[in-house]
Amino acid sequence: MIPNILTIAGSDCSGGAGIQADIKSISANGGYAMSVITALTAQNTRGVTGVHLCPTAFIAAQIKAIRDDIRLDAVKIGMLGDAAITQTVAGAISDLDCPVVLDPVMVAKGGDRLLQQSAVSALRAFLPQVSVITPNLPEAADLLDCAEAKTLDDMREQAQSLRALGPKAVLLKGGHLSGPESPDLLVTDDGETWLESARIETKNTHGTGCTYASALATWLGAGLSLPEAAKRAKSYITAAITHADELSVGAGHGPVHHFYSLQGRQI
Repeated sequence: MIPNILTIAGSDCSGGAGIQADIKSISANGGYAMSVITALTAQNTRGVTGVHLCPTAFIAAQIKAIRDDIRLDAVKIGMLGDAAITQTVAGAISDLDCPVVLDPVMVAKGGDRLLQQSAVSALRAFLPQVSVITPNLPEAADLLDCAEAKTLDDMREQAQSLRALGPKAVLLKGGHLSGPESPDLLVTDDGETWLESARIETKNTHGTGCTYASALATWLGAGLSLPEAAKRAKSYITAAITHADELSVGAGHGPVHHFYSLQGRQI
């Protein structure tokens, strides 16, 4: 079965992150991608120059249109923008019986804030509805209102603190740690699983969080267990970053290579 995966997120007109990255990642991992757009952004590899949030009524209408007609096997949620949108999305999917992956898009790679500070409490209130949350270390610190993790022990402590906020599981991404490794920590009812990979020396990492979470949602939608889905998603994002320098997109932080496995194939 090809799983139907819905992404609810903001649009990145440069194609490297947001809805565009989600659709590429879902497709590359074997899913059928659908999208509900929460915001339009004007951005490129060097930064965000504008954000236009969609009206909440239209966001709800998009979700209803899909739910009225199409089976959902998993949902991935990215940029929500403000408290009203967060609450609208939470209400519109509250009765879904499928995995929900939340990537808490709070600050863009260039430092631009994509979730209003006043909306952080609304995001926290949403967490009990979520199957797994996938924050990076700065996002985890923002959600917990604490200092950013610097060590593996810090990651363990913060992942457990995030679980205490209500999500069924936490996949805390350690890419912001220093050192030659890029470890991620999955925490569930069954314990801890470390997902290890070597750090890849490249500046082209735009959209990694969106891509990773969408791959995870796709494998969950295909019926894999969370640990196995996380391993496959980690393998995919590692390869997509490894091949990122094969692309030539912009002068800043370029995107990862979502379709690296198709490179060189004849159409």
